Amino acid sequence: MYFLMPLIRSLFRLLPFILLFLVGWYVWRHVNDSFFGADDKQPEVIVNHNTILTTVEELGRMELVRFNFKDVVEYEKEVSRWIPNSKVMLIVTGEAVGCVDFTKLTEQDIHFQGDSLVQISLPEPEVCYYKIDHNKSKVFSKENTYFQDADLVQESYRYAEANVKEAAINSGILQQTKVNAEKVLKPMLEEITGRKVVLVPQHRIQNPEMPKKR
Repeated sequence: MYFLMPLIRSLFRLLPFILLFLVGWYVWRHVNDSFFGADDKQPEVIVNHNTILTTVEELGRMELVRFNFKDVVEYEKEVSRWIPNSKVMLIVTGEAVGCVDFTKLTEQDIHFQGDSLVQISLPEPEVCYYKIDHNKSKVFSKENTYFQDADLVQESYRYAEANVKEAAINSGILQQTKVNAEKVLKPMLEEITGRKVVLVPQHRIQNPEMPKKR
């Protein structure tokens, strides 16, 4: 029992230092949390027009649908009333691509409605390009070319290429482009904004043409 007494006295002597250490540690933790604890929090994301505009503009002209065509095209050209018309028949393979040019979007096309909804007016869908695959197309027959074979074949292909665009529009490429734009863009924007996104067509008021001066 006597050998414990010196140990107890030593502990009593150290008690003030132990208490001082505990108080200092508590104060340091409290001050550290007050000044530096905010760094552990997730930064607040602020969504505004520029955020959406930058995101959409980066998409540029987005290709959203591709229509492939294969057709037999007959091109006929009148040469003279006195001789039969020239004819070229082609077996044509071509494609048309529908896209939306997101660079046409402006701040005026973005409307925030409360805290839960944003309405975006999208540019009209368009046929961004159409072409014939000459490697998969060929001349099937020629009649009455009158030594103008090369010129007639070139004219025939130009005629067939114009038909590719017309056939794509008639087949609904613009409507399908619009549908695909909504499928791609809407989920992406809803994730960015945290709001419900409504996409509507973009309407531009065009100035009426002035009559020509006589």
